[in-house]
Amino acid sequence: MTQPATDAAGKFDTSRANEYARQSRIALAGYDACHDLSACMLAASLGQSRPANVLVVGAGGTAQEIIAMAALEPDWHFTAVDPSGPMLDAATEHLLANDLLSRTHVHLGHVEDLPADASFDAATLIGVLHHLGGDEAKQQILRSIQARLKPGAPLIVAGNHYAYASQPLLLQAWSQRWRQQGATADEVQAKLGKILQGADPPHSEAAVQALLHGAGFGDATRFFSSLFWSAWLTCKLSQATRFA
Repeated sequence: MTQPATDAAGKFDTSRANEYARQSRIALAGYDACHDLSACMLAASLGQSRPANVLVVGAGGTAQEIIAMAALEPDWHFTAVDPSGPMLDAATEHLLANDLLSRTHVHLGHVEDLPADASFDAATLIGVLHHLGGDEAKQQILRSIQARLKPGAPLIVAGNHYAYASQPLLLQAWSQRWRQQGATADEVQAKLGKILQGADPPHSEAAVQALLHGAGFGDATRFFSSLFWSAWLTCKLSQATRFA
């Protein structure tokens, strides 16, 4: 059964939003490096020091992707979209602290709520896909992003892949990561339970590629990995390329 996006957003309540900045950096070893490299990959794809309007989907929490991109490219502007009010509030606080609200349009809702004729130079979808249940929901958000990108525009996709149970060694290493940060055995189990709640990551890198191809994107280049997590850059295909 497909998990509606509203259900996925409901997991990110005020409690989870308040702890997100710390928890995410434990759950994903290399959290800041992933966001920094995402900014670098987009800049390399678009060309250095060129103005750009970037769609940031799932921006709630730390707004780290915007902070990283803005530091690298002062002429980029952002549209930050997230369906969770508490998570978007947390992101807005980080944007305010980094003097970035003037460069960011903050939108509470979904990509589909944005104007159909919106045209972005690039987009990011970081830490979102594995929270959406079923391929249909994953395809929907990717198609919605694709429809609002210029032809050839780059997209960063990052998140967990593999069915968690299929990789017991990685899952155990994930547990050790929490223990490394001082969590007790009971706390480790609680943290893993919360992370795994309702999660449905693509089951392989090939599955990620298939989702992207089905939504009108080209082959993706992986540029970051950390246990279950990977990050890729792909680009929107033109109509002529897509149906050639």
